[in-house]
Amino acid sequence: MNSNILVIEDTPEMAELACMYLSKSGLNVESAASAEEALELIGKKLPDLIILDLNLPGMSGFDFLKEFRQKFSSSIPVIVVSARDADEDIIRGLSNGADEFVTKPYSPKVLLARVESILRRHADITAAAEASYEFGPYTILLNSCVLKKGPEKIPLSTKEYEVLSFLISHEGETVVPEKIYNEVWKAQFGDVTAVAVYIQRLRKKIEEVPSSPKYIKTVFGMGYKFERNEE
Repeated sequence: MNSNILVIEDTPEMAELACMYLSKSGLNVESAASAEEALELIGKKLPDLIILDLNLPGMSGFDFLKEFRQKFSSSIPVIVVSARDADEDIIRGLSNGADEFVTKPYSPKVLLARVESILRRHADITAAAEASYEFGPYTILLNSCVLKKGPEKIPLSTKEYEVLSFLISHEGETVVPEKIYNEVWKAQFGDVTAVAVYIQRLRKKIEEVPSSPKYIKTVFGMGYKFERNEE
């Protein structure tokens, strides 16, 4: 795991201990002794996760968190670390954008486990968000099997989605109907004419003029070809 971690802690011993444990686990770690120093570092390079002490000299951890969320990122995970475990402090930290609250004194092993858990969860969410493909005004969400035109969801049957997804995965290639049928219907023998039926259904849903398609084109005597048409 090569994630970049920023530890914001003004007590040198605590900062050193956290950095040592995180570094031993293969994480890239930087530390800052104040919120102001941290903001300067973040301006040069965004970290993948922040460990933030609330009791800092100068700008408080609460103020740092608010400014960081407004100016830099609303999604980068932040673990708040503090000896203050009052409910109002926890609520204030979470409402300002913290993802977790760890009370001092803490076990470095527990902190590391929290960090690794949050990084895995964040990576999963990011991957899911990025698994999409755009063409024209359309976006196909590959993880949830959804086709959208702007904010509008375009209803697709399972087989319509599978045919479209298969053609997109072979963008620019001419694919024979038999190959589409074998891959989507998982059968080597059967009614290959089903492919043409589903192509027509898709064209009615995504083409402005289904008889003159921009995206799903017929290569006569050969098969079908998907083109993004970005010009």
